[in-house]
Amino acid sequence: MTNILNGASRVRDNDRPFNARKALRQLVAVGLRNEVNRIDWVRQTLQRVPAHARILDAGCGEQQYRKFCSHLVYIGQDFAKFDGLGDDRGLQRHMERPALDITSDIASIPEPDGSFDAILCTEVFEHIPDPIAALREFSRLLKPGGQLILTAPFCSLSHYTPYHFCTGFNRYWYEHHLGEFGFAGLEVTENGNYFEFIAQELWRIPAVVKKARMPAGCRLVANALAVFALPLLGALGFLSWRGQKSADLLCFGYHVFARRVRKSEDGLAKEDGSAE
Repeated sequence: MTNILNGASRVRDNDRPFNARKALRQLVAVGLRNEVNRIDWVRQTLQRVPAHARILDAGCGEQQYRKFCSHLVYIGQDFAKFDGLGDDRGLQRHMERPALDITSDIASIPEPDGSFDAILCTEVFEHIPDPIAALREFSRLLKPGGQLILTAPFCSLSHYTPYHFCTGFNRYWYEHHLGEFGFAGLEVTENGNYFEFIAQELWRIPAVVKKARMPAGCRLVANALAVFALPLLGALGFLSWRGQKSADLLCFGYHVFARRVRKSEDGLAKEDGSAE
């Protein structure tokens, strides 16, 4: 299989000089920056896409990143079946539904080969029965040298059910499958780390108890736990500040950037392929 790392960067807080303001923010907001980190990364990465490029937001949902694409030709795609209620078993959330440019299966988008300069796909792969088929489709739709901007959780609770099919997308999954479908220059950034993830789930306990419709006494215990957990959360914040390497074990998810390179006739990356 093609080696797609090509000197790929791994963002490590341990490799950076001490920043007192960042350290304090880490202590105060431990476990609460999953979405904030992702939005910041997507916003900054979209600035790497050249002006007037045609970008597909695949599985765009509420199109929350459209506002960062004012310099681009934005095309929103979604399968448009989730109603915000789901089957009431996983975590659910009401969603606004802006007008879509394309309504289709993400693995079968009615656009010609090489139609897009960039594809954005955020927090969607866990909701696809066959995410590998989606990667294959992205490879087909991107022009040579086209940019793929992708995020997905490494570990997530069941949500938006019944459209929640898998979890566990780690860096090795991306390295293996992106190379198969003609991508190179892989850059992978961990979102959070082990300590951040544990803190996130501590914060979430009262909501989980409520969702599970547990007795009122359990809710009191959960609320009390949230108070008594504050010293533990402070300790997790301290450990997170210097513990970014723990992301190799567990983190919120990964942020991925790659480019589409030349493909062979069977759709696989050539061994000598490089970004064009």
